[in-house]
Amino acid sequence: MTAPQAAADEVAYLVNVTVRPGYQFPDARTALDYGYVICDRVGQGNRYSETISGVKNDFAADDDFQAAYLINQAVNELCPALVWQLRQSAAHYTGGPVNEAGQ
Repeated sequence: MTAPQAAADEVAYLVNVTVRPGYQFPDARTALDYGYVICDRVGQGNRYSETISGVKNDFAADDDFQAAYLINQAVNELCPALVWQLRQSAAHYTGGPVNEAGQ
């Protein structure tokens, strides 16, 4: 017997990222599309530092927590099969900007 695959929960993602201040998505479709972009980045093997920097750049923000929250919500709710991959890539993340070596 195989373990069931976790399914996306778009409603939970939307509630968590549209009620929380800071992202200001113009509508639910834009919020969902952006969440799936995060899933694509993680699925393509981007390091956590790259993913968090990308989110911070996309929102012209300097807040690691705000970016990390959005990444975590996207992966946990929209692409839960990638949780382990995200955790592995975040294992040694210490915060701050990506340096020239990409870490």
